Amino acid sequence: MKQGELVVRKSYGGDVIFKIDAIETKRAVLKGVDFRLLADSPVTDLLPVRDARPLQQQYSQMKVSESLRELARYRIWQREKQQNELGGAKPNAAQASYFEMPGKVLHLDGDPTYLRKSMALYGEFRVPAEGFYVTEPNMSQALYRLLPQTKPDIVVITGHDGILKNVKERDTASLNGYKNSHNFVIGIRTAREYERNLDGLTVIAGACQSHFEALLQAGANFASSPARVLIHALDPACIAVKSAYTSVRETINVADVIQSTISGFDGLGGVETRGSYRLGLPKLKAQPAP
Repeated sequence: MKQGELVVRKSYGGDVIFKIDAIETKRAVLKGVDFRLLADSPVTDLLPVRDARPLQQQYSQMKVSESLRELARYRIWQREKQQNELGGAKPNAAQASYFEMPGKVLHLDGDPTYLRKSMALYGEFRVPAEGFYVTEPNMSQALYRLLPQTKPDIVVITGHDGILKNVKERDTASLNGYKNSHNFVIGIRTAREYERNLDGLTVIAGACQSHFEALLQAGANFASSPARVLIHALDPACIAVKSAYTSVRETINVADVIQSTISGFDGLGGVETRGSYRLGLPKLKAQPAP
């Protein structure tokens, strides 16, 4: 076994594919390839993933493709709908050139690999976004500095989380039973000090097995994880894209946006929130260089 190798854990039936982040004596620090899960394991419990992709990973890739197709369909539908509404009954107006202004995203991620994947997704859908790798304990401080600088419509606060080992079922109601939920809560509160209106700033927060109720109570619009399950690495970004392309004149359909994620209702939930997408006309002309 070596750093960077793909492995599964024998004791868990090979349910999640990990990359070895580091090896410390006889234990390995593991990061989920598809899921926002940070774990450690005895090296003796690990099996290498060879050429054949396990069924779990194949299924995950199918879900990702399905989710991205749904986002693409939604983007086209939303744009055509608003073009028709702005054009009204006048044929000439309906044929005018429009310009789009999707909502701007500030994405803070506790994992640099997941951050790169999320930024690639924003780029694919042409969502204006700024991303920063920030460890979970430092997210509140980073938000205090970055929110006034970037002035986003949507902020994503995510990384790694999970229920701590040996935590009894009844103790999962406490933030003390989670790796990073308390850090996400503090970050959300900082965002809400900057903008209290849930429609003025859409906050998407959490990671695998996060304390869903605490994150919502702190002021998140969307959060993980209602059933304390693992969530896919791209789930927070998928919600951000859908929010960025929902009209400012509409509320985001919560059921629709959650269904378009990879993890579904067990992994994510939220409250009604106004979108941040705008169409304008006529089409903007390129500004001359200074």
